[in-house]
Amino acid sequence: MFTRLAFSGVQRRVGLRIRVESVSTILHQAFSSTPTRSYDLAKLVLVGRLGKEPELRTTKNDKEYVSYSVATSNFPPPPPNPDGTRLENGVTWHHVVSFNPTQNNYLKTLSKGSKVYVEANYELRDPDPNADPSSPSGQRQIFLRHETIRVLSTPYQQDTETPDQV
Repeated sequence: MFTRLAFSGVQRRVGLRIRVESVSTILHQAFSSTPTRSYDLAKLVLVGRLGKEPELRTTKNDKEYVSYSVATSNFPPPPPNPDGTRLENGVTWHHVVSFNPTQNNYLKTLSKGSKVYVEANYELRDPDPNADPSSPSGQRQIFLRHETIRVLSTPYQQDTETPDQV
């Protein structure tokens, strides 16, 4: 049976025994340079709007995936220039791909302008040394692989039809 956690320690269950360790020991383990897991993770969280409807595409190996773009604004705005003028907020476009067939069906139903919360795995790919430096494969690329998406709001749509007057 577990007892209450005290501020000075954290409980861990080992077999049938309970071990109490100091928080500093746990933090040392969590932030140690010694690997505690066999993998590391780079994740990006985006809150923005879909730039267009997600598209179904196919890889060179005939595997289907969905590609979509999320626009985010740079907020807060940059600091004012020495002359007092302020640059406008910029927009950054993020291109995300999803290889999950179940989620792809849902992604295809989303519409342009939807405000979304996206979690994606982040991978930085080095350029191909044999490629032309001006080509995409000759440049460093950011690869975002879709993990989850939540629609925060749908775009406002005006009614295009007006009711008939009697």
